[in-house]
Amino acid sequence: MPGNSQNFSKRTTSKKGASVGSGGKNRSGLKGRGKTLPADERPWHKGYSGTEKLPDKTARKQEKERRAAAAEGRAPKVGVPGSKDTTWGRGGGRAYGKQAAQRGGGKFPGRGGPRVAPGRRSNPTKEGPELLLGRNPVVEALRAAVPATALYVAQGIDIDDRINEIVRTAGDRGIPILEIGRNELDRMTGGVLHQGIGLQVPPFAYEDFDDLVAAALEQTAPLLVALDGVTDPRNVGAVIRSVAAFGGHGVFMTERRAAGITATAWRTSAGAAARVPVSQVVNLTRAIKTAQQAGFTAIGLDADGDTDLYNLEAAVGPLLVVVGSEGRGLSRLVGETCDLRVSIPMASDVESLNASVAAAVTLAEVARRRTHGE
Repeated sequence: MPGNSQNFSKRTTSKKGASVGSGGKNRSGLKGRGKTLPADERPWHKGYSGTEKLPDKTARKQEKERRAAAAEGRAPKVGVPGSKDTTWGRGGGRAYGKQAAQRGGGKFPGRGGPRVAPGRRSNPTKEGPELLLGRNPVVEALRAAVPATALYVAQGIDIDDRINEIVRTAGDRGIPILEIGRNELDRMTGGVLHQGIGLQVPPFAYEDFDDLVAAALEQTAPLLVALDGVTDPRNVGAVIRSVAAFGGHGVFMTERRAAGITATAWRTSAGAAARVPVSQVVNLTRAIKTAQQAGFTAIGLDADGDTDLYNLEAAVGPLLVVVGSEGRGLSRLVGETCDLRVSIPMASDVESLNASVAAAVTLAEVARRRTHGE
């Protein structure tokens, strides 16, 4: 057939015209987001100071959450770390304590009261809130008036004297008490043994190092412990527990490349971290020298040390016990800074002791010598 009637690739429509504009309706979408605000001016950031005015959108969301929490009778899930409004809650739990006292009901009726302000500790860490787990750590923390933001109680928990004291103390201090399912508490704790109880506390507040040394020197027989690169929080907690048990007056460690006071350290210390001052320093060697200038004798625990622990005459004076890390022991500079390197006699040919065990044995011997005046 003549022509191109069978040419299926021929154009059958007109050429596409220009795109239709929005008429200026999407002009705002072309604008930049502006400069990035510093952390202390961002309400959603943990470094927010709480002094700046909240953005309108954030303020509306927080007000909506407060109204919903008041209608449901639970703690509001609002607040900014570092601000004055630091009441935190969890969805799915029932509020007790101050809220239950106002409603007149609840399994654990509480008595409302003012929050206890933090003690003399300063220099809080920058991490988020921690959960203290276990009946002994929680009751010890409440006895020491450690500031807390919430108490979680598992449903169906076995009630004993410690649980009664925990709930009563939390109610007296106005701490929100939330009863949640055991599975939910397991999820919150990552499967760590919690004994059906958990206390949410702000980041641990470390003591100033100079204040730590000065307070120890006010004691009859000053005794401090320094941790050189101990990275296991369980060892940190165990050392703090031994310091409390044998009359020590403080612990200090480095800020970097070492474990701090985490929830695991709290639990291992069995609440002793609430009673023993703990400090972090930038340079451990410099801190040891400062303690030596103040009158302390620094002894480093070393399996190859020249001084026998049971012949340590310096134990009766101001003493600083330096504990090395789990693997390499004392670092070179720290070992050279110590006045003495002390070894622990052992009956068998065991290579070395765990860091926390070595600290406990040393502190026990120091306490024995001081008690008997040897």
